[in-house]
Amino acid sequence: MNIGGASDASGVSQRMIRHYEKIGLIPAAPRRESGYRDYSAADVHRLRFIANARDLGFPIEEIRTLLDLWADRHRASSEVKAMAEARADDLGRKAAALQAMRTTLLALAAHCSGDARPDCPILDELER
Repeated sequence: MNIGGASDASGVSQRMIRHYEKIGLIPAAPRRESGYRDYSAADVHRLRFIANARDLGFPIEEIRTLLDLWADRHRASSEVKAMAEARADDLGRKAAALQAMRTTLLALAAHCSGDARPDCPILDELER
């Protein structure tokens, strides 16, 4: 199938498919006589794997490792589990940081009258 078909089947944009080829996450697709890329069902399966890993917050280098582990039928699942737990811990830290930022913004907004006066405790806090 061409890149449009691979994109539709995998849910990965054509731009990202080209990018993943360029950085080696997926092998370069062979070209048809017309010059169009020709993707296989296995390529689409790999693209879905990458998209799912991205949706779970894995960075590219960790996805590269996950792809290698996925291809290695003799791997220990403990390595994959450790990666998932580390990613979950990282996401937990980021979620806590985002919650703290939200709490601060809401507290600042609560102290702002939000009227036509120029006094603004939000800007005063940012100035500090």
